[in-house]
Amino acid sequence: MGLPRVAIVGRPNVGKSALFNRLTGTKRAIVYDQPGITRDRMYVRAFWGDSEFMMVDTGGLESLPGNPGAAPSVDAVGGFEILPGMIESQAALAVREAASLVMVVDGQTGLTTADVDIYRWIRKNHADKPLVLAVNKCESTTRGEEQVLDFWSLGGVTPLAVSAISGTGTGDMMDQLCATLPAVNADDEKESGEEVAEPLKVAIVGRPNVGKSSLLNQLSGDARAIVSDHSGTTRDTIDSDVTDADGNKFTLIDTAGIRRRTAVAAGKDKPEELSVGRALQAMRRAEVVVLVIDAEEGPSQQDFVLAERAALTEGCALVLCVNKWDVIDKNSYSMNEYTKSLRSKLRVFEWASVVYVSALTGQRVQKVLAAAVEASTHHRKRLSTATLNAVVQEATLWKSPPSRGGRKGKVYYVTQASTRPPTFVFFCNDPKLFVETYRRYMERSLRENIGFPGTPVRILWRGKGVSGRK
Repeated sequence: MGLPRVAIVGRPNVGKSALFNRLTGTKRAIVYDQPGITRDRMYVRAFWGDSEFMMVDTGGLESLPGNPGAAPSVDAVGGFEILPGMIESQAALAVREAASLVMVVDGQTGLTTADVDIYRWIRKNHADKPLVLAVNKCESTTRGEEQVLDFWSLGGVTPLAVSAISGTGTGDMMDQLCATLPAVNADDEKESGEEVAEPLKVAIVGRPNVGKSSLLNQLSGDARAIVSDHSGTTRDTIDSDVTDADGNKFTLIDTAGIRRRTAVAAGKDKPEELSVGRALQAMRRAEVVVLVIDAEEGPSQQDFVLAERAALTEGCALVLCVNKWDVIDKNSYSMNEYTKSLRSKLRVFEWASVVYVSALTGQRVQKVLAAAVEASTHHRKRLSTATLNAVVQEATLWKSPPSRGGRKGKVYYVTQASTRPPTFVFFCNDPKLFVETYRRYMERSLRENIGFPGTPVRILWRGKGVSGRK
């Protein structure tokens, strides 16, 4: 059994995500004064005193389409093609799997019909689950206690005045919540004396509508993220813990589609700017980035920019995932031909792993995890100084270092400074003598003789009192 889950539920725009961030001590959930920003379930580990649990943020609950006044049903998952029903289905799933619930209401607005409907639905369908009623937006020191009075009429639960902005009342609320949680056996998390390996963090990134959320759902075996033909469906970054057939553990991070910076700025959609910011932060958290490319459209300039950000800026290992391979005319393209074309367009990243999948049918999706494991292995690879110097010495024999102004470049020795990504320091007489073409030659020599598929390689050039970097 894992950590107990606590689902935060309520109608739209009552401050669920703001309270989620406050209680988890993070800024993971996007907070914006607009209904419908939160769509998928978001899970973050939280602590209070000696209690540890998984906090789950959800989208706002409203009446389902075509059934006014009805409460959401988990049987509706996948049954609606429009976004509101999908959001509510995700929230309903979170409620079903939770050990305890936090229902958030708006103290400034007061009790609404929607609040009453949601409360009755919870009591009717999940009467066995402990419920904490958080009356949010009670920042006022004079009116805070008055704002909760309306909510006593719900009956059977004590309304608690809280403020997600100031933190007022959240301590008492957490005390009450933790008293309802089941005890966690330490053996459930790890066996005595045994260290638990950290999951491999893998960020799934790409342009909008390339199939990132569909890929996450296939890999997790669950309707973990909303899938829609509408561009911009995913807003928050969604973490999912997955274990493959070989026992390897992953934290898969689904992200919002990233359009060109100029397009985002021109759109003036503030939530999209926040979503893109979260997606870029996900790369920073990850060790491996899976860049999803639409097989029909092929790699674009934006794909190149994202690969550059992942590998060169953040230093992540890189897997190129060509999705929608099932719709490609195989008479026109084979995998080998497509790979050649792909690498020619993304030639700077010719070392990246390439996998071909169909997130719609599930075809070959497990190869994504296998490629991520292999890329991570090389990303963490460490070599002895003797091995490195043997490779470099042979490379200099095949192609001598360049000369300039009567001075010839000399490489004294090479050592590995760090991993993730593998970083090597070339000690030489003068870094300025080693032109870019020769530096690229040295990187090719390392890759051809040692490997490093799927990971960037950084090389630093240092001389006597002078340093340079590639």
